[in-house]
Amino acid sequence: MKPEIGITEKHLDTTISVLGVILADEMMLYVKTRKSHWNVIGNSFMELHKLFEGQYSEQEKTIDLVAERISKLGGKAIGTMKEFLEHTRLNEKPAQFPSQKVMMQELLADHESLVVGLRRDIEICGEDGKDAVTADLLTKIMEQHESTAWVLRRYLS
Repeated sequence: MKPEIGITEKHLDTTISVLGVILADEMMLYVKTRKSHWNVIGNSFMELHKLFEGQYSEQEKTIDLVAERISKLGGKAIGTMKEFLEHTRLNEKPAQFPSQKVMMQELLADHESLVVGLRRDIEICGEDGKDAVTADLLTKIMEQHESTAWVLRRYLS
């Protein structure tokens, strides 16, 4: 049953589709951040181990917010690894265990990539889709990714 909230069914469907991609992106980044947390080694091990833990904990909350927004709009959130892999805009690097620096560079690139994608998604959902609530949510998510990217850039400077 589609909600009657002043957004056309076409716009709801588009926004739900966009949110599905964002959900997949967030899950992929969550897994990559967890992998970094599990596999980081070196002089700054504990500091980075805790940094990555804080990042993936924040990502868990974001994942839940996106999935719930899909539901609020009358959609069903994807929830299998196969679906996440089919919808994500990010790439995996299986069987690779990079150094601390490369780990942070890869996570930084992913966060920045998501910021770029979210800027487009905000337009699609907000201006084009007439859904200010979703646009606001995506703006907050974009801000989180910008902040995390900033922290990673500071480590790499």
